[in-house]
Amino acid sequence: MAWMTRFLGAVAFLAIGVLFSPETFGSKSDGQHPPKLATFLKLAHILCFSTAFGAALWVTFIGGIIMFKNLPRHQFGNLQSKMFPAYFSMVGVCCAVSVGSFGYLHPWKSASASEKYQLGFILAAFAFNLSNLFIFTPMTIQMMKQRHKIEREANIGEEVGWTKNQEVAKVNPKLAAMNKKFGMIHGLSSLANIFSFGCLAMHSWYLAGKLDL
Repeated sequence: MAWMTRFLGAVAFLAIGVLFSPETFGSKSDGQHPPKLATFLKLAHILCFSTAFGAALWVTFIGGIIMFKNLPRHQFGNLQSKMFPAYFSMVGVCCAVSVGSFGYLHPWKSASASEKYQLGFILAAFAFNLSNLFIFTPMTIQMMKQRHKIEREANIGEEVGWTKNQEVAKVNPKLAAMNKKFGMIHGLSSLANIFSFGCLAMHSWYLAGKLDL
């Protein structure tokens, strides 16, 4: 119910924005698409791109770091295992909508080289998110659960930070091996996420050049 209230509130503000900007639905067109369709596609592209970029910025550089520094490690890991599938799903959907709207507005045959590069950047962001959603994240979660089991046997994991894990790993070969496996898969997941964010950041520069403020 609370989620629906927030969603309806956002839709209401969007509707008010439309009412105060009637020229948006005027007779101007890009010469290739009906004016209303072109406007809706541009709106879909901007909203979905900004949602994906903002979510990636927050999760990658702010929210995740704050949670890691303040939550017990097992609690942090369990929260991440629920949050990341939803995060990559949302960003993936937003990238898909951005790709579809941008591709429709700029058909490949008539698109400029710059527009083709931009479509490639958004497609790459979409692909990196899919790799995380269907490959790296499930593997990371599975290995995290295995490591949590080993850590519980060693009576660690309820503390904040990595200190106890590193200390126990020095005398526990099983935990040390699991740390290595987890670190490799988690590193690949993080790398794919950074690449996705980088692709979105490059597209943000393109969009900024198109704005007339």
